[in-house]
Amino acid sequence: MLKLLGARPLGDRDLPEILAVFGGDPVASCMVAARVEEHGTDPRKIHGELWSRGGATQSLCFSGANLVPLRGSAEDVRAFADRAARAPRTCSSLVGRAELTLPLWAHLEFHWGPAREVRAEQPLLALTGAARCLADSRVRRVRLEELDSYLPAAVAMFTEEVGVDPRAHDGGRAYRRRVESLVRAGRAFARFEDGEVVFKAEIGSMSRAVGQIQGVWVVPERRGEGLGSAGTATVARAIVDSGRAASLYVNSFNTPARAAYARIGFEQVATFATILLD
Repeated sequence: MLKLLGARPLGDRDLPEILAVFGGDPVASCMVAARVEEHGTDPRKIHGELWSRGGATQSLCFSGANLVPLRGSAEDVRAFADRAARAPRTCSSLVGRAELTLPLWAHLEFHWGPAREVRAEQPLLALTGAARCLADSRVRRVRLEELDSYLPAAVAMFTEEVGVDPRAHDGGRAYRRRVESLVRAGRAFARFEDGEVVFKAEIGSMSRAVGQIQGVWVVPERRGEGLGSAGTATVARAIVDSGRAASLYVNSFNTPARAAYARIGFEQVATFATILLD
């Protein structure tokens, strides 16, 4: 790897420039912006570090459970890879704009590869106004006392989407805490029928400008009935009504989901890529 001006951690003195970067690309930066807007740049609070090579407005990368490149040139991306490769890997995936994430992985694959899966084309979608399709009036925020009924659907979604059972390493304790935190925050939505979840989705990240929807799932035997589009429209409406844009990203090969989101009125604003690691 070429010797370049190295990536350095950023601190609160860099916060104005960091926030300016988020403001210039609010949908793609939502996952990281949500943490920094609430907690600043303290690594203990945002569970990661922000790196730059010369200043946040020129280059920016978040390193935590996910490695998220946010801005930079080809040399900046290589510097981020160099820094990441110097220490034991802590992230489980790389995710972000495809034009940054795929080159970053090309540098890191030698050190960390092979990937469990490379999802090279994931349309990043946004909705800023009213949904074009009817929302589902039976989709609502999950109550804390419903956590045990909601959790199996969340596990099924995660296993289907990511390809691993989130309970594998610790019996599901960490995943349960994550889901519980979303329920407590009012960011988990579901349609229950006879006590069972038939549709679910969550607002995984909520920045000042954007709410990012994740974990959209319909019980397999009810797929094709329109529950996904109507339910997601309900969640999107909750975000838009809060004064934010609703966003999500989807695998390019997931034709039914892409059609459902198009019916709602989501439009593509960028392309993400995700590299899943073992």
